[in-house]
This record gives sequence, C-alpha cells and structure tokens, in this order.
Amino acid sequence: MKKVGKVIIAVGALVLVLVLALTCFTTVPTGYTGIVTTFGRVENYTFDAGFHVKSPFQRVVKMDNRTQKAEEKLQAFSSDIQQVDISIAVNYSIDQTTAEKLYKTVGEEYYSKILYPRLLENTKAVFSKYTAEKLVAFRETLSSEISALVVEDVQEYGITVSSIAVQDIDFTDAFTNAVEAKQVAQQNKLTAQTQQDQLTMEAQQEAERQVIRAQAEAEQAKIAAKADLEVTKIQADAAEYAGQKEAAKNKAIAESLTDELVRYYYIQQWDGKLPSTMLGEGANVLYGLD
Repeated sequence: MKKVGKVIIAVGALVLVLVLALTCFTTVPTGYTGIVTTFGRVENYTFDAGFHVKSPFQRVVKMDNRTQKAEEKLQAFSSDIQQVDISIAVNYSIDQTTAEKLYKTVGEEYYSKILYPRLLENTKAVFSKYTAEKLVAFRETLSSEISALVVEDVQEYGITVSSIAVQDIDFTDAFTNAVEAKQVAQQNKLTAQTQQDQLTMEAQQEAERQVIRAQAEAEQAKIAAKADLEVTKIQADAAEYAGQKEAAKNKAIAESLTDELVRYYYIQQWDGKLPSTMLGEGANVLYGLD
C-alpha cells in the first residue's frame, strides 16, 4: 500500500510538472499581438507572432491586428425629418504598437465600446445635414464625411479606419411613393416641354424656309426683270443702231447725188414721151391737148 501510494504521488507530481511546463509556453498567430497579463494586470510588453515562454501564472490575450470588416444597419433622419434606414460597412484595424494600451484602457470589446458608437453618432450627424432627396445623390459624399469624422474620433485609441461605405439608403414607403410620383410628374412635364419645343422648332424652321423661299423667288424675279431689261435695252440699242445705219446710208446717198447725176438718171428712165396735159403759168384750169 505504501508503494502504491508513492507511485500515485509520483504520477501526480509528474502530471503537475507537465501541466506547469505546458503553461509556460504559448504561441501567437501571425497578424496578432499577444497581450500579457499576470493575475489580471496588463504587463507593459507584448508578444509578437511566434513561440514564447511565459510564467504559468500569466495569460496571453491575442489581439487581432488584421483589417476587419463590420456591416451595420443604422437609422437616421434627414434635415427635412425623413426617417432613413442605412446599410453601412466599415473596415478597421488596430495598431500593433498601441494594442497593449487599447486592451488596458478599453479591453477586447473596443469595437462595440469605441468604434460603433462613433460610427452611429457621426452617421446621424452627417445625414441630418441633407434633405432626403439629396441623400441619394450624395452617397459618396456621405461616406467621405462620415469617415473623416470617425477617423478623427478613434485614432487616439490606436484604431485605424481604412474606409467607410454607405451601401444602401432606404426611406419609408410613403416618402418613396411621393418621390416616385414627383419624378413621374417631372418626367411628364419634361416630355411635354420637349414636345412643345419640338413643335416650336419645327414652326420656326418652316417660317425660316418660307422666308428663304420668298427671298429666293424675289431674287429670281429680280434677276428675270433685270434680264428682260437688258434684252429690251439690247433690242432698243439694235433698233437705234439700225435706224442710225439707214439714216447714214440715206445721208451718204443724198450727199452723193448731184444735179447732173439726177438728170442723168432721169434721162435714163424717160421713155421719150411728153406729158399729155400742160398747165400754164397763172392758169387754174386744166385743158385737154387732144
């Protein structure tokens, strides 16, 4: 019995030694920082990724330094008091050099205690600056403004926000129906205006065509009248030239006739007979000469 008792004690001691030995070693995965605590007190040093030796009375809390993503459903109000349901995504990480301070001051729940409240608060603040109609058009602007505010609020804790994106914006059914009705009315108005502008443009074009046509016809008439005038002038000039030519001919003939030439032509044309009647000087009665 004594021997059995000694064996049990030896085995127990061996197991205890093995357990204590195993608790003296720890590993930290890549992308994590090991926060070392002794009886709950945070030490002022950390473990990087790899294999480490520690006291059996120490515990190592592994803080994730990789970029993490969280998606949230939030509610806010626009400047015109319209309720908005928001789907938003945030990418964040913690600085390895300040992980120990973050754990000491906040703990492992730093997202729910620090990041999420700032995200909610700044999202509501940004959305309250815009009317409901502008919120949809300015989605990228909203993301940038929220990100700038959140980054400034959490950087003192060693939390890095790499991006914030407003993924979806949803309004109440009543507001959505009102917006759709307004858009339909604006579209109808735009269509009517476009049609009216088209008719006006066609009327203006037709009027311009008529003016151009009238101007062309007037120009053609002017050209035709000018042509007729030119023809008349040419004909008048030709007639005048023909008259002048005939007159010149007659003048030349008249100037070329002499008394001798006239008597010559007269003699050439006389048939040798004397006139059958004679009228004396101072007589006014014609007598027959038979």
